[in-house]
Amino acid sequence: MGISIKEIAEIIGCTIKGNPDIEIKGINEIQKAKEGELTFLSNPKYEKFLNTTNASAVIVGKEYDVPITQLICEEPYVAFTKVLSILIKKPLPEPKISETATIDETATIGNNVYIGDHVSIGKNCRIGNNVKIYPGVVIGDHCEIGDNSIIFANVTIYHDIKIGKNVRIHSGTVIGSDGFGYAFSKKEMKIYKVPQVGRVIIGNDVEIGANTTIDRGTIGDTIIGDGTKIDNLVQIAHNDKIGKNCFIVSQVGISGSTEIGDNVTLAGQVGVAGHIKIGSNITVGAKSGVTKSITKPGIYAGFPVKDFRTWRKTEALINRLPEIYERIKSLLSSKEKKG
Repeated sequence: MGISIKEIAEIIGCTIKGNPDIEIKGINEIQKAKEGELTFLSNPKYEKFLNTTNASAVIVGKEYDVPITQLICEEPYVAFTKVLSILIKKPLPEPKISETATIDETATIGNNVYIGDHVSIGKNCRIGNNVKIYPGVVIGDHCEIGDNSIIFANVTIYHDIKIGKNVRIHSGTVIGSDGFGYAFSKKEMKIYKVPQVGRVIIGNDVEIGANTTIDRGTIGDTIIGDGTKIDNLVQIAHNDKIGKNCFIVSQVGISGSTEIGDNVTLAGQVGVAGHIKIGSNITVGAKSGVTKSITKPGIYAGFPVKDFRTWRKTEALINRLPEIYERIKSLLSSKEKKG
């Protein structure tokens, strides 16, 4: 079964140029799409495919003078994402509680919940409605998981963790492990472990990738704000506070007691020092090192980070250093000969 262009336009709020009665049965990349499929164009580099694509319709950000039916909207990639969610729905397991699951008698389980094989749920836990907990998940005592959340296989959630609604946590992730807190005694030449007794609080609509670790607070809480998306292989340390609608990309490491505002993007492999603040509406480029607080919105890059324009100028000069060095040598040599 498909859906008409007219129905899609009503759902995503687009203007139609072309045939509104075309039926769409699938979605594909612009250069690979076939008849009956919808595609999208958000990057000008792919405009050349508008005349050759076999797609029945295309989502675009502006009107083009091409024969293909167009759905015109302000944010074509966002519109494409919404349509993709409608057309392609990943199957989720039906409500069921496995006989091999271990659930403490004090735990409260909501309606229409799926709990897979060998899941362990501790004392006084509260599991909301329509939650999916895949096989091998371990949930410690006094945890809360909100409605419609999905916990994929082999996730470990330590004790005293609060997870909001519509959260997705992917396989291998660990929530609430101890923070890296130690006190070194010079007198005794001994390292003492600082007990980590805080919690992790994860807001609504958060997604956390595979094999990510989020440490519990030492005394206070580690907090992940609503709508934030965290990639695979990210380390978030104790007492960090991350705002709403942030993107934390793969292999980012955030040291303890750091505060990050709303709408922040940390690109791949960014390292963030502890006990600093990153304000809202800030983007930090890949492999950068944030060693001190950033308050002004904008784009930053480098190690240590600097304003993006400054960083680009610096990098350009660094790339010219061999040439500059040779010119200086030549000038010095000429001077010595004249002398």
